[in-house]
Amino acid sequence: MKSRIVALLIASSAMGLASSSAFAQVAGAQPLGVSVEVSTAIVEGWSVKKSILNKPVVNDEGARVGVVHDIIVAPDRSVSFAIIAANQFLGVSHHDVAIPIEQLDFVGGKLVLAGATKAAIKALPEFQYTKVKAAPVPRAQFEHH
Repeated sequence: MKSRIVALLIASSAMGLASSSAFAQVAGAQPLGVSVEVSTAIVEGWSVKKSILNKPVVNDEGARVGVVHDIIVAPDRSVSFAIIAANQFLGVSHHDVAIPIEQLDFVGGKLVLAGATKAAIKALPEFQYTKVKAAPVPRAQFEHH
């Protein structure tokens, strides 16, 4: 099941690659949007926003241990971490932690972090966003593009 969540997240980030590389780039002829094949994949696909973001995370005993606030996508476009709020009151996070995406699983329709407790998550170092550029790095700056 863990491989399924990783595969779904990777597939959702790869959709952007498929939609942009499916057409030859000819000046003035580059279509906007996606092809019929890609739009079918989107319709049959899965939404990170609806399925993961702001959803509770439980441990293997069903106890709530946090809420997913963000998904981190690495520069190589791989999904690497989930940012989990260990202590939240009225939607305001007091202690976010980064959890490797491979440690999360879907079990019975719930997002599960096996072996976790609120105390264990609060004991992890707090995750803080670094000062990032306003926009992601352009594709032209990556060696493989």
